Amino acid sequence: MSVDRVFGPWDYVVFGIVLIVSAGIGLFYAFTGGKQRTTKEFLMADRNMRLLPIAISILVSFISAIMILGTAAEMHTAGTEYWMLAWGMSMSNIMAALIFVPLLHPLKLTSSYEYLERRFQHRAVKLVGSVIMLIQQILYMGIASYAPSTALEAVTKFPDWATIIIVCMVATFYTTLGGMKAVVWTDVFQAVIMVAGLFAVIIQGAISVGGLGEVWRLNEEWDRINFPTFHPDPTIRHSFWNLFVGGTVSSMSNFAISQASVQRYSTLSSVRKAQVSLLLNCIGVVLMMTLTCLSGVVIFSYYAQKGCDPLASGEIKNSNQIAPYFVMEVLGYPGLPGLFVACLFSGALSSMSSSLNAAATVTWTDFLKPRFGHLSMKKQTLITKGLVVGFGVIGIAMSFMARSLGGTVIQAASAFTGSASGPLLGLFLLGGVFPWANWKGAVVGGIVGLAFPMWINIGSYTLDPESHNLPSPIENCDPIVTTQPPSDVGDITGISKLYTVSYRWFASVGVATCVIVGLAVSFATGPTKPDQVDRKYLIPIFDRLFCCLPERVLGKCRCGTTSQEDEDEELDDLETSTDLKQQSIKGNKVAPAESNETNTDFKPRSLNENKEAPMKSDEEMKEPNGIEKGEFNEKKGDNSETIQHGI
Repeated sequence: MSVDRVFGPWDYVVFGIVLIVSAGIGLFYAFTGGKQRTTKEFLMADRNMRLLPIAISILVSFISAIMILGTAAEMHTAGTEYWMLAWGMSMSNIMAALIFVPLLHPLKLTSSYEYLERRFQHRAVKLVGSVIMLIQQILYMGIASYAPSTALEAVTKFPDWATIIIVCMVATFYTTLGGMKAVVWTDVFQAVIMVAGLFAVIIQGAISVGGLGEVWRLNEEWDRINFPTFHPDPTIRHSFWNLFVGGTVSSMSNFAISQASVQRYSTLSSVRKAQVSLLLNCIGVVLMMTLTCLSGVVIFSYYAQKGCDPLASGEIKNSNQIAPYFVMEVLGYPGLPGLFVACLFSGALSSMSSSLNAAATVTWTDFLKPRFGHLSMKKQTLITKGLVVGFGVIGIAMSFMARSLGGTVIQAASAFTGSASGPLLGLFLLGGVFPWANWKGAVVGGIVGLAFPMWINIGSYTLDPESHNLPSPIENCDPIVTTQPPSDVGDITGISKLYTVSYRWFASVGVATCVIVGLAVSFATGPTKPDQVDRKYLIPIFDRLFCCLPERVLGKCRCGTTSQEDEDEELDDLETSTDLKQQSIKGNKVAPAESNETNTDFKPRSLNENKEAPMKSDEEMKEPNGIEKGEFNEKKGDNSETIQHGI
């Protein structure tokens, strides 16, 4: 029996408030503070954000409408094994905090791919990483914006094309006006809406069924309470290995080295705060995954009790519509359906705005700034805002392409973005862990690392998909619809067998391909000597992960990298030097002499030509207009900061 899916006045009010508040946050930051007049404020929030908002922003950048819809559909059709991914995501945050934050945060990067150019001493490596990242973000924007359109169409008959345009326009609006500050604080607001929407589904659904005990019993009766297999077969869609290990690898690319994450934790003032922001996400990802999984379990129990699954009976055609269909049937209180749809839109907006901000930052820093960096700060900021608008238009186009992908939203998102995120993580590991890798190996490894999993991914769409749906109740449906038997993957042979590899392995395939090919090409073309690589660009990975091993073992494992103690000491010296410099500038005094490594841009000409610079008199320390050096630097601090950090 069809559900009367109609939005009431209060539903539209709740839904409208979410959109208005999100846009209002962008307007607020457009007219407060520095009014987004500099690229440093627009892209990096002046590197002065607070810990908790950044932690929440990083979390919801990758937990969006894709997860809310896709995970509920996964629980409904295949059972609870997918919940194991929560622990892979949690582990990825721990490893990111221990391994990558101490590497990247002290470098004061605007684009995370600036690291690749500094480490390999060649711009081509940075461009390869930036291009791969842009491909990933464009794909992700399309899928993230399309996801809620299917929901709204299912519950209100509002056309999905109009929903796509609304999501992209609202996200582009507040990101363009408010920059990074608006993106972060709208993420915080939208996170609250997402949690509220999920709790509404779980609580009201459990009450309708008769309590969580009955929910669990019905799912056990229909074999929905299952756990992933430990079988090592890579073609198994979901197993412990591809959910935990593969999930750790793919999520580490997101939380550790992606532009969206690096850009956020780099706005915090210290390495320790940046690490804590990721460690807090260990709690966040487990909480959000548990809520989304539990919502799917509750939804299935409701239809199992009724004896008619709307997906199995053909009442709905897309598994991603099961959650909004349930909401309109069960959440009859005024405003609750609107709250759930707002929950989906909040997830889409957070993901879309993060992608817009990241793509614009990388495009400006890595591609346009070398050519247009001489322009005034006002013009530079206008260019970056124009880039946000441009990527918003591209996001709309990609969303319409996502409509034709088929399959579940979560599988499509994980497959395509995983294919691109894997080689990115591989490039950072190649540069940080293997000091012998050279720029030629990095370029070839990155390209092959993208092409190989993408080829497998595209090839998988040429096969008839194997059905992973478990039996569902249809005895009370009218009429009863029988489903087609699933295709037999065992009949596939030859190169086509490669296309059956689980989509959860795509990121790991990209990482392994990038590192193996990169090292092979590096040794074939002449490896870099470890002592020629600056220590701050290398990761003492064994010291961080296996600190309890004896020194004689760790020394052999470092392969030219520094120990953890040496790196911490160097980091403390760098932070102390920075603090002294800031204090001297505030006091209108000449900054103390610094090493060539930390202050090459402002080195006196005499130091470039002679061993020692002669001491200057007070008169010589004045500019032609009589202003002392320290006073001049204070008044021109914004320009000095811009030059030093490359913003």
